[in-house]
Amino acid sequence: MSSIAIITDTDASLPNEVAREHGIVQVPINIHFGAQTYQTGVDIDDRALFERVDRDRALPTTSAPTPGQFAAAYRAAAERGCEAIVCFCVSSAISATYTAAEHAKALVPECDVTVVDSCSISMGQGYMALEAVKAAGAGAGVDEIIARAEAVRERTYLYAALDTLKYLAMSGRVGHLAAGMASLLAIKPVLTLRDGKLEMLEKVRTLRKAWHRVIDLTVESLDGRPAEQLAILHVNAVDAAHDFAAHLCEVIACAQPPMFADFSAGLSVHTGPGMVGVVAVAAGG
Repeated sequence: MSSIAIITDTDASLPNEVAREHGIVQVPINIHFGAQTYQTGVDIDDRALFERVDRDRALPTTSAPTPGQFAAAYRAAAERGCEAIVCFCVSSAISATYTAAEHAKALVPECDVTVVDSCSISMGQGYMALEAVKAAGAGAGVDEIIARAEAVRERTYLYAALDTLKYLAMSGRVGHLAAGMASLLAIKPVLTLRDGKLEMLEKVRTLRKAWHRVIDLTVESLDGRPAEQLAILHVNAVDAAHDFAAHLCEVIACAQPPMFADFSAGLSVHTGPGMVGVVAVAAGG
């Protein structure tokens, strides 16, 4: 086992079995329904999240892990014998997670911790953590681990199609009238990652056309390079995700079968169920 531990947060969207296999600890994003607090990946997932949202007819709020949560993860890594820790956090442009992870260092001065703003989200962040594990296992030091993870980020592309604007309307990000008109016209927003944020790129009529646009954008971004890694993201849409993946893999060569990943509650609260997307890492030169 490497003497350098890799930690991230649940906005990395890493499936639990993948995180366990690679020894990556994901510190949970917190979900708040009134006075009740749930931890992503611990006692709430995408399905439970939207069952509660639809029952309450209100969206929860989210918050970064506390410094204490990060400190507990750092301390546990040190107790396992790790000599150093590298923690990759969801983009600081959308969350206070990076700040909390930094503040946690003061709570465990005995731990050698380096906190990295991934400037990414979901499996874009997740693939950085996986590359860090690979580098650490090969004997790389902290600086090389971070450099290799950031090199992966520069070759990573994320595109997704929303199935509904209902939940963006509930959050106040779009008006209810606009969301209603979009539903009537079957308008499906296409999202991408830009400057560390998930932003609307285009609006497309019908979900199938939105999927094809996501595939076209992924092909354009890869620019003739094969995909070193592919992750299919979804929110409560397992069957749709597999259908989408079948279309995607007809046109994109990948070194291995795609990974399927829940978007995770800390992120999916902003998109609503039915979202399907892809994170592609282009093969390095």
